[in-house]
Amino acid sequence: ELKLENTLKTGKEELDRIFSVNGVQVLCNKAPILDGTRRIGAVAAFQDITKIQMAEARIRKEVYSRGHVAVFRFQDIYGASKAIQETIATAKSFSVTEANILISGETGSGKEVFAQSIHHHSRRAKGPFVAVNCASIPSQLLESELFGYVGGAFTGASKEGKAGLFEIAHAGTLFLDEIGE
Repeated sequence: ELKLENTLKTGKEELDRIFSVNGVQVLCNKAPILDGTRRIGAVAAFQDITKIQMAEARIRKEVYSRGHVAVFRFQDIYGASKAIQETIATAKSFSVTEANILISGETGSGKEVFAQSIHHHSRRAKGPFVAVNCASIPSQLLESELFGYVGGAFTGASKEGKAGLFEIAHAGTLFLDEIGE
């Protein structure tokens, strides 16, 4: 039923397929096993959909319980060095644009502090500031978290549907943290 031999023959991954195993719905990901460039096998990984749904509920509760408010402003950024003053000036100049902004830096360097400060200094300051740690959301749920879904769109979906974070951040700022993950 899995047709794992097709994965071995084609060498292509098959992700996010739903199967029923002994009456339990599972999400199945299939991938070839490679030795260099030679296919030597295939593997299938299964996740109980119920556990994915519980994780989604936990993530939703954590994300929404924080609210969508920016608390930091440029005056909250401490530092007198020329580098930090130039960075603040550059960030202020970015705040007047409608363009997307990529803020890069080491973990703990204050990317979200700058993002909130830019939000407060922009025309979008009265809108929501929605911060999302992309690394904390399983890849299977990321699309429905960001874009939402209509009622009954998939097994376990809320009957009412759900607004995505892009929609929630409308007229405000969506801060996607850990996008590299």
